[in-house]
Amino acid sequence: MVGIISFGGYVPRLRLERKAIVEANGWFNPALRAYAKGERSMANWDEDSLTMAVAAARDCPGVAELSSVFLASTTLPFADRQNAALMAGALNLDESLATLDVTGSQRCATSGLIQALCALAGGAGKTLFVAAEQRRTKAASPMELLVGDGAAALLLGGENLVAEFVGGHQIAVDFVDHYRGTQEAFDYSWEERWIRDEGYLRIVPRAIKALFERVEVPPSQISHFLLPCQFPKLAQQIAKMFGISEEAVADNLDGRVGDTGAAHSLLLLTHVLEQARPREYILVVGFGQGCDALLFRTTERLDGFSPRTGVSGYLERKRLESNYNRFLAFRGLVERDKGIRAEADIRTPLSTLYRNRRMATALVGGRCRQCGTPQLPKGHVCVNPQCGAVESQDEYCFADRGAHVQSWTADRLTYSPDPPTYFGMVVFEEGGRLMADFTDMDASSIRVGMPVNMSFRIKHFDELRRLPKYFWKAISQIGSESAGRKNQ
Repeated sequence: MVGIISFGGYVPRLRLERKAIVEANGWFNPALRAYAKGERSMANWDEDSLTMAVAAARDCPGVAELSSVFLASTTLPFADRQNAALMAGALNLDESLATLDVTGSQRCATSGLIQALCALAGGAGKTLFVAAEQRRTKAASPMELLVGDGAAALLLGGENLVAEFVGGHQIAVDFVDHYRGTQEAFDYSWEERWIRDEGYLRIVPRAIKALFERVEVPPSQISHFLLPCQFPKLAQQIAKMFGISEEAVADNLDGRVGDTGAAHSLLLLTHVLEQARPREYILVVGFGQGCDALLFRTTERLDGFSPRTGVSGYLERKRLESNYNRFLAFRGLVERDKGIRAEADIRTPLSTLYRNRRMATALVGGRCRQCGTPQLPKGHVCVNPQCGAVESQDEYCFADRGAHVQSWTADRLTYSPDPPTYFGMVVFEEGGRLMADFTDMDASSIRVGMPVNMSFRIKHFDELRRLPKYFWKAISQIGSESAGRKNQ
């Protein structure tokens, strides 16, 4: 028996109000008003598919002692640098594991998940499977309103399961509903009615029918039906074909997140698992140049289990964004005068990055074996003036340690894609300190003493070499911002 041991998710804090997009572009395309309700998730300027994948994996309890790591996405930051290996480094995982990027289709996550589960059934060890997506869209297009950013993570194995994998079926069909060439920034989509009638309504039922023929589970027993789809009521229509109850059709999160592409099937799955009860069947569908259908059955271990924050927690932890120009700037859809200070060529020697990868990527410092004092970065001499031991440092990871703000400032002289730059001294609860950038915060929410966590983000983007440079920033702990505003 193989399946899901634990799960986690991530949705960016920023949510762009769709009416802001319509107000800016309605003069050009009045039909956009049909999509004006709700909001879509919006990655901050220092987020991408990789940083969101790391966040989702960190939300998934028990990620340790793995044999393999998979990362599925069609918008990975590197075309020729293994993103899964970089993610594993940020998670401070052992380097003696298998890593793999899975891409090429909107169903790459469900396809990769089936293969990972099959490998487990064949004797492979515990596996971390993560999907993340941040798609760029043309301004004034319907896709700009309909898509969103997000990530989900599943820890797979053969013991202590919260959901057992019952079976799956795959269909490969070169049905081109949309495509993006290797040199293109945006998807090219075909006519919607044709995609709905010839794509979803013909291909998806074939996969579901074949799945039910392979498993001894009648459709009437399906408690949760997950079909990512931008066509209203289409999931209900397909469910009705098989006798799946309308109540089983899961919320697609269209009004709160949008379609997160390759990650959406897994994002919906993690969201449903947060609410499901033991002994329920969950049918998950992935569509894109064919179709994947996967069936899971929840176990008794689901009772009492919860991710660290979960999709539900991130849905509540939001900040509405009504400034459409900020969204365009973060996506690189407008040419801005960034000023002279942005012209500095801050080259990163890749040899130096490699030698310091444990500190820069995983936020690993040191801890003195003699006095127990943590310090960042790791040094040859203990920083404790009462100790001063030489070569006494063991590795100590700060990424998951709680901290609080000792001091902070806002800087408008330093270039930032979203000025001002907020930074300050962060002191870790068990010792150690770091001068860190703050992200997903503003002046109204920061206060001295507020609790913070560390988040893997883009520190700087090298425009000349097209290289995102990653490091760790401080973000507010859930609930700390509202508490801060009450105390001001």
